Amino acid sequence: MFLALLVSCVVIALVLLGLFVFGLRRRLIQRSGGTFDCSLRWNVPVTEDSDVGPESHGPRGKGWIYGVARYSGDRVEWFRVFSYAPRPRRVLERSAIEVLSRRTPRGEEELALLSDAIILGCVHRGTHLELAMSEDALTGFLAWLEAAPPGQRVNVA
Repeated sequence: MFLALLVSCVVIALVLLGLFVFGLRRRLIQRSGGTFDCSLRWNVPVTEDSDVGPESHGPRGKGWIYGVARYSGDRVEWFRVFSYAPRPRRVLERSAIEVLSRRTPRGEEELALLSDAIILGCVHRGTHLELAMSEDALTGFLAWLEAAPPGQRVNVA
């Protein structure tokens, strides 16, 4: 009986510690400011009849990963929400991002993404990707892209 109670307490303590570390990590990511919620779908196959969205990628709601993006100079650092990694999972350089399309979620994507999400179809160094963010975050992201220093080429559709 005592052993079962001890094991239960240890399991509960570990779960609480894990949740605390998730919260602490997000707080550390956000402390410098310039962060926004941003879901990502990386390496999206391009089909002939779609803008960037993949009919061949399986059901449309698949492949989205919820995350937090942070502006860092001429880069956007993207962190997975459900991860303990202190480093960003993806880094997007401003000069290498090309925006191809803008659309609202379709079908199952409406369930996979936040309710007010707008999806940007982009290319970054030859890799097709999609970013889903709120209208406010999208406005800030596009303004950040267009605010590139003189002499840098920025492609915004």
